[in-house]
Amino acid sequence: MDPAEQLSRHFEESRQRLTALAYRILGNSADAEDAVQDAWVRLSRPGATDVAAVTNLDGWMTTVVSRTCLNKLRARAARPESPTDATGPELHVRPDQALSPEDQALLAEQVTLALYIVLESLTPPERLAFVLHDSFGMSFSEIAAVLGKSTEATRKLASRARQRVHAVDPAEIETNPASQRSVVNAFFAASRDGDLDTLLSLLHPEITFHADGGAARPAATATIRGPEKVTRRAATFAIPEATFQAITVNASAAVVVRTDHQPVSIMAFVISHGRIAQIYSLLDQPRIEQLVNSLG
Repeated sequence: MDPAEQLSRHFEESRQRLTALAYRILGNSADAEDAVQDAWVRLSRPGATDVAAVTNLDGWMTTVVSRTCLNKLRARAARPESPTDATGPELHVRPDQALSPEDQALLAEQVTLALYIVLESLTPPERLAFVLHDSFGMSFSEIAAVLGKSTEATRKLASRARQRVHAVDPAEIETNPASQRSVVNAFFAASRDGDLDTLLSLLHPEITFHADGGAARPAATATIRGPEKVTRRAATFAIPEATFQAITVNASAAVVVRTDHQPVSIMAFVISHGRIAQIYSLLDQPRIEQLVNSLG
């Protein structure tokens, strides 16, 4: 078989696995598909690849896709003027009501949202090291080659990431809708009243707040950690004229925030042991409008 044909065939056979890898690293299926396609474009250029010299084609393709993902993560972190990389997690919104069978199936997505929020708080090397080692079983020496770092430095990156990811155990995430909503309502009441003590009591010690400006507002994308910092951010929610529509996002309690009858953000909350462990705030206006319109 011609080497170019061999590479093409093997890549297509591996596309599903490579896309799953990219999705886990990037947290968005569109970005993952783009990363895999970008990797293929690089690999398929004439003279770019000596297939005959590659002893482990699967491992080699994994490395190429991983490096492509790393470049995308770094581009996101740099917040370029071009918004092409500014895409967030896939969100499933529903009116706030008793869980349907479909909602029950989305409880797994709640954990996915929780993981996304934590991953967004990591540096690109931390994120890559954690995902490749803990989710895909790559050795630290292999990951080190992708990152261009020593094996020991790569091990430390994964360890730091693991500590943050495991700060909130997925098994301890609250799934009861009424319990979730009670905590969220108390959060907004305390924010409105300026009750800082109550606010602090509602926040998990390892809370992460992720604002997603998306393609429309890339400069608004930011992650903050810790109860005190999130409490200061909560003061911005105390807008007298704001209204809050209760919804669910990926089976988590959430709200549509409106001012002057216009939706300006969607906020989703991950609850653990009666406290808010993570907050995801979508600020990308086109995505907000699309999701709100889907509510009917």
